[in-house]
Amino acid sequence: MRKHILIILAILIVIAGGVIFYLTRPDVAQVDFAAVTGAQPKLVQPRAQLLPTVKVADAIGWKDGQKPIAAAGLSVAPFVTGLDHPRWLYRLPNGDVLVAESNSPPRKGGGITGWVMGVLMGKAGAGVPSANRITLVRDSNGDGVAESKSTFMMGLNSPFGMALMGDWLYIGNTDALVRVPYKTGDTAITAKPELVVKLQGGGNHWARNVIADPDGKTLYVTVGSSSNIGENGMDREKYRANILQVYPDAKTFRVYAAGLRNPNGLAFEPHSKQLWTTVNERDMIGSDLAPDYMSQIELGDHFGWPWYYWGGYPDKRVEPTNPALQEYSKRPDYALGPHVAALGLAFAGDAKLGANFANGAFVGEHGSWNRSPVSGYKVVYIPFGANGFPAKGAKPVDVLTGFLNTAGDAQGRPVGVITDASGALLVADDVGNVIWRVTQAR
Repeated sequence: MRKHILIILAILIVIAGGVIFYLTRPDVAQVDFAAVTGAQPKLVQPRAQLLPTVKVADAIGWKDGQKPIAAAGLSVAPFVTGLDHPRWLYRLPNGDVLVAESNSPPRKGGGITGWVMGVLMGKAGAGVPSANRITLVRDSNGDGVAESKSTFMMGLNSPFGMALMGDWLYIGNTDALVRVPYKTGDTAITAKPELVVKLQGGGNHWARNVIADPDGKTLYVTVGSSSNIGENGMDREKYRANILQVYPDAKTFRVYAAGLRNPNGLAFEPHSKQLWTTVNERDMIGSDLAPDYMSQIELGDHFGWPWYYWGGYPDKRVEPTNPALQEYSKRPDYALGPHVAALGLAFAGDAKLGANFANGAFVGEHGSWNRSPVSGYKVVYIPFGANGFPAKGAKPVDVLTGFLNTAGDAQGRPVGVITDASGALLVADDVGNVIWRVTQAR
């Protein structure tokens, strides 16, 4: 009898071990990456895990003389070096460039999850304290290399997005939209920032981007979720996973679009004049899901988070369910691929990079942590048609690669992208601590 019991126990242990291995083993992509991009990505069944797949490139920086690899017909060179975690860029009317040198504010609590995220951020080069600074960079002689960089503003709280409207410069702190008076040519701001509206801070997704509406009356502000799928309760997600429309004169706001897990880049498409954003989708349902995306945004849109992704696919981990929302969840316009961490967004507009990059969107992909193999870690270009949407059948085109070396370490990680006054593309690299300048090869 005892022998039989031992045999049964052994079988149960083997079965339990197999179940644990199945639930905790790293998930590896099973679908060609390109198939999960475009207007009609291939979506597989989710593969939920007890523990997340963790694969993040170690941040090592660039050695002297090293640089990213530009696409055929383009060249790349440093515009300015020696920065402290540059995340976002903004071009002023006189051609000066503002650089938000910023990082996540200190994270409070978080238990084991918070500890794991801290370790991951350290490996990825994001564990350094935030400089909380905006730096002004100037290329006085127009040779494509900045001659000067100087402190423009200090005393901010994890600043990110910047936008001019009227006589004010608006700045997206992690917990507030603030503004300071500005006139063209100013090289430093000493005025105390004025509060416009408070924003929800804490948790995950700290970066707040801001863009001014061309009408000169309102602004749009991105506020990412505090969690992956609302696991800490939706009461903590009030006014988060949103794009807010702010009325600065009245110092009020409304929810413009919702259900966006972590919206980041904001830009107006030059032909349609419509607002677009890039969005980081959810984690821990497999290396093939869910695709990050870019999409046109309109008042009242809801993209489904946390209950649905890609226009109505249910995330069965989320409780309580919300079946009434399914048919109203907007499908994004363009998938950028799973876990690429799409952040920067700039339309070609006044870019002068040749015919192959004349009508479309540049996207800075910061790079994955929850996918095997890794994805992102590059700048891509999405060709657009004359209708203001991605061209039919268009796939992402690599613009800058080589941020990962042959060993898989991160020499750099791209974030914000803008065009400069000459039509070149500027790319903020927060691991390399450099702004790269991409031009048409001569």
